[in-house]
Amino acid sequence: MKHAYVFPGQGAQAVGMGKDLYDAVPRARELFERANEILGFRITDIMFAGTDEELKQTRVTQPAVFLHSVVLAEALGVRPDATAGHSLGEFSALVVAGALSFEDGLRLVAKRAAAMQQACEAQPGAMAAILGLEDGAVEQTCDAIDGVVVAANYNCPGQLVISGASEAVDAACERLKAAGARRALRLPVGGAFHSPLMEPARQELQRAIEEAPFRTPSCPVYQNVDAEPHTDPATIKANLIAQLTAPVRWTQIVKRMLADGITEFTELGPGSVLQGLIRKVDPQAVVESKSTL
Repeated sequence: MKHAYVFPGQGAQAVGMGKDLYDAVPRARELFERANEILGFRITDIMFAGTDEELKQTRVTQPAVFLHSVVLAEALGVRPDATAGHSLGEFSALVVAGALSFEDGLRLVAKRAAAMQQACEAQPGAMAAILGLEDGAVEQTCDAIDGVVVAANYNCPGQLVISGASEAVDAACERLKAAGARRALRLPVGGAFHSPLMEPARQELQRAIEEAPFRTPSCPVYQNVDAEPHTDPATIKANLIAQLTAPVRWTQIVKRMLADGITEFTELGPGSVLQGLIRKVDPQAVVESKSTL
């Protein structure tokens, strides 16, 4: 039996996340306090007792979700046969697989969050969830729209998120509804993640990723950009750099993991979004989500 651990991305956060770990596990408390030092502010105060608004800031959300996932994995002592993460969650997957240290992973996540925030402010954009259409139909519609709008998150069959300039996203939503989409729903996000509008953030993050010391992971990490399993540090870095402007191929990752003989999935971190998506890819999949010990 092969067991994969998967990690959620931005949007899974909730106030109170990780507090039970901090209170119950000395090693978890040590990691959380180390994170406060590295980040230069007490992220634990916002995670454990902040407001939803405070926690929704990209510079807080991304490190918070990463921390909850990685500290929980450490507390549980997991030994994965494979890992993967959705967008931001790929950093959690790399740390848990041993490709990056906790400290280096957190520093990269903090830089990624800051770079994405800057890109959003420089060029505002939008994202929308499209439900009930084939991926190909969504892709064709996006291609036919004037302006920047692309397929950004392949979440599960019949659920694809598009991303780009606000007007282009709105135009695509109208056209997709006319083409039979069950829903075309604007998402409450700060910008056009996983689209060409994130190019300034990709450039900003590139040097930090290139300079970070990556190691060969203890198991394959299935990466967002190509949905393939990787263990070569140079390839992992290149894919991670490309990730900000490329789509998240989650549907394809799950299908590839199943084809490669993964029999069980555990989602670690806040929420249970990935558990639901995996079941939509394969209703027979053995999957659980854990946000606490």
